[in-house]
Amino acid sequence: MAAPADPQRIVIENCAIATVDADDTEYASGYVVVAGNKIESIGAGKAPEGLANVVRRVDGTGHLVTPGLINTHHHFYQWITRGLATDHNLFQWLTALYPTWARIDEQMVKAAAQGSLGMMARGGVTTAMDHHYVFPKDSGDLSGAIIGAASDMGVRFTLARGSMDRSEKDGGLPPDFAVESLEGALAATEETVKKHHDASFDAMTQVAVAPCSPFSVSTELMKQGAELARRLGVRLHTHGSETVEEEKFCHELFGMGPTDYFESTGWLGDDVWMAHCVHMNDSDIAAFARTGTGVAHCPSSNARLAAGIARVPDMLKAGVPVGLGVDGTASNESGELHTELRNALLINRLGAHREAALNARQALRLGTFGGAQVLGRATQIGSLEPGKLADLVLWKIDGIGHSSIADPVTAIVFGAAAPVTLSLVNGKPVVENGRLLNVDEDAVARSARDEAQRLARIAAEA
Repeated sequence: MAAPADPQRIVIENCAIATVDADDTEYASGYVVVAGNKIESIGAGKAPEGLANVVRRVDGTGHLVTPGLINTHHHFYQWITRGLATDHNLFQWLTALYPTWARIDEQMVKAAAQGSLGMMARGGVTTAMDHHYVFPKDSGDLSGAIIGAASDMGVRFTLARGSMDRSEKDGGLPPDFAVESLEGALAATEETVKKHHDASFDAMTQVAVAPCSPFSVSTELMKQGAELARRLGVRLHTHGSETVEEEKFCHELFGMGPTDYFESTGWLGDDVWMAHCVHMNDSDIAAFARTGTGVAHCPSSNARLAAGIARVPDMLKAGVPVGLGVDGTASNESGELHTELRNALLINRLGAHREAALNARQALRLGTFGGAQVLGRATQIGSLEPGKLADLVLWKIDGIGHSSIADPVTAIVFGAAAPVTLSLVNGKPVVENGRLLNVDEDAVARSARDEAQRLARIAAEA
């Protein structure tokens, strides 16, 4: 039997390194050796001598290496409805935009996914996720279009296959023609998991079961969705406790608050993560900590929709897994996750804990290892350690925006969004010198503009 081929190696040297491992190990000047799709070694000083099959050496002088950023909540399709309903709260915003969203098709969704993914990847995201829950009748293969866009971009990806079956006639917010039936949603979700989910260590595509929210989904869909996910061995995702209006809605409809409702439907557990979780009391946080339920914190979107400030410091103290999310770009028009590091820190300092709320390293951990935790991939990604997958980012911090900040982690969190010199996903370059390598950025921009204009025309005519 032939011996396995020696993997190709990439060596990065002379850079500051923040590993975000369990000890927060950092090196003022160190190296990372990537062998194939995994991190082989990491440490201070120069890389080991005599490494075989080195296909590339990168001089990281003036740079910081971190794990790639991990986005834990998004709605890609909203890329083509940015800049609308800019002065609305959540319920007003949803009511204003659902009639437009309900007219998307496969071509639009692909263009929107490319735009969303491209913006995140350029800003250091190596693992993306999309919570897609709008499936108009005869709109094409929307899940396939989203997964295909992520594959083309070269990023690691989780599709949270969403669904809605509670429309206006049932007391929900979406138009009647914008929802699926209970049976149809469950069947399509199961088909998507079986077709696309990869459970392997180095999987590039995974799928989660993700009914949209309590005010757009029936209790039966919540319960059966949880049962389906656990039968198939995949994770569960939904929106939770985003606004005071949602809490009032849950009390009126179900006679209990959101967290108690989620628990009653099987939606608390270490295989579950929820977006937002802004309005959580001590009992709610304790329930999430007790069950290992994760949170996707979306500070910019929560501010844009005036939803409030999530109690992230209290969640972390209690042991709740917390990651960061861009959220849909109709409520966070920048579409970037690296700006969420800064916004998470700043916005949480406006809360009860003030300057002690979060520090720079906690913010970086939210955007890396915290994201890996809530996506169920903490043994594979989220920190720089030998044996983990080679998803990492080389941030330029010797330019005008950062050169006078002595601490590298403070530079990328407190400072302006740092340029990405190199981003590796699964050991392969995806971004170099701020440009996407696998897609034509200008073509992506044109396609997104054209599809946004087409959707606007269709919506106006309707």
